Amino acid sequence: MAPASPLISCEHCGSVYRRQELGPGEQASCDRCGTVLWRYSGIHPPGWLALALAALIVFGIANAYPVAIMRVQGMVREASLPDAIAITWQQGHEVVAIMTGLAGFVLPLLQLLLLLAVLYPLAVGVRPPAFALTTRLLGLLEPWSMVPVFVLGVLVAVVKLAGMASVSPGVGLAGFAALTVLLTILGRLSSQSLWHYAERGGIVDIHLPRPASDHALAGCHVCGQVQALPLAHSETAHRCLRCDSPVHLRKPDHLARTWALIIAAAILYIPANVLPVMDIQSLFGDSAHTILGGVIELWQTGSWDIALIVFVASVMVPMTKLLALSVLAWQVQRGSAANLRQRTRLYGMVEFIGQWSMLDVFVVILLAALAQFQGLMSISAAPGAGAFGMVVILTMLAAMSFDPRRGWDAAPADAVPPTPGTARPAAESGGAMATMPSVDNATQKQEE
Repeated sequence: MAPASPLISCEHCGSVYRRQELGPGEQASCDRCGTVLWRYSGIHPPGWLALALAALIVFGIANAYPVAIMRVQGMVREASLPDAIAITWQQGHEVVAIMTGLAGFVLPLLQLLLLLAVLYPLAVGVRPPAFALTTRLLGLLEPWSMVPVFVLGVLVAVVKLAGMASVSPGVGLAGFAALTVLLTILGRLSSQSLWHYAERGGIVDIHLPRPASDHALAGCHVCGQVQALPLAHSETAHRCLRCDSPVHLRKPDHLARTWALIIAAAILYIPANVLPVMDIQSLFGDSAHTILGGVIELWQTGSWDIALIVFVASVMVPMTKLLALSVLAWQVQRGSAANLRQRTRLYGMVEFIGQWSMLDVFVVILLAALAQFQGLMSISAAPGAGAFGMVVILTMLAAMSFDPRRGWDAAPADAVPPTPGTARPAAESGGAMATMPSVDNATQKQEE
């Protein structure tokens, strides 16, 4: 008899499905909340390995060469990302330097190295060393790798300086643009996808949970293994039976942590917008620029398109995240089951836009690196930049702390009618959490 398909749990509503192989261009979505569960991929581990290796090479080129070159009265100033980070540190803004250094350099590099460490063994058909730890780290790093945000920051910085001097893009910018494309493709390779490739290669086991009335199903956020956990202790930490990562039916104290982070971010949002993010010293005097001041300046110089991008990324996005997370947390707190699908989409949007608010922080460090002409012009980061960076981090942490499944716990499993063509559930229940499906074997290995 053919082995049963592995189970997969929807991370947004907790519904459980049997995973089926898809054809080119197909994707499977959750019947209940509409979340995309998995997509077809024609790339296999050797192909992913080639992409990761190419990305690492491009990463080295992008950081070895300047991203922009500025010329003023015969003087030339070049700046790469490492230059910008180092100058920001030397100017005494260590917090800003650490944030941008991690998001733009350290974490993307670590992400690529970990991917290579996993993909090479998978490509040759063996289990990667420390597979569970490596994939867990990859899952943690993914939202904090902000190379695309940095690329947009370079473009904004070039436009800002264009009115003061001759500014041209450097080789490093082309490298970062290529790196953005490669990382976007690699971004579809989640930690659970890596375990799925290992399943298909017969490298790891598929554990099928046994039926039990007092247990519910939960998926491991690292390896995707669906397992039965006691209903009586929904917030208790258990260990994944395959990768040994912590597994919860529901995130513990998610509302308390979410509200605390929202409030902290809202408090910091005030100095982030009131205090200057950048100080400019020039022959014409000293000036300080806030985020809104920079937007107005771009608009007045005719760069209305860049001004709009900065306004959306640096003003609207943080405010939207704070308001959206507040609404979502409030709805869960009051036990509302209204508009669950719309709330799920809203949460997905908050997750997607989270990192783009870091745009202005990257712009500031690039301006500080480029506009350093002794006796003529000098730009440095200001306290508002650090506060704004902390707002971005806190709102991202708030989104990660929130558990969207709690909203669906207030509604029956069939509250939303199935959508034709979407994935079919492996288990249905009339209550908050999916109960056990009937499975013949407790442990089964996927065969080619």
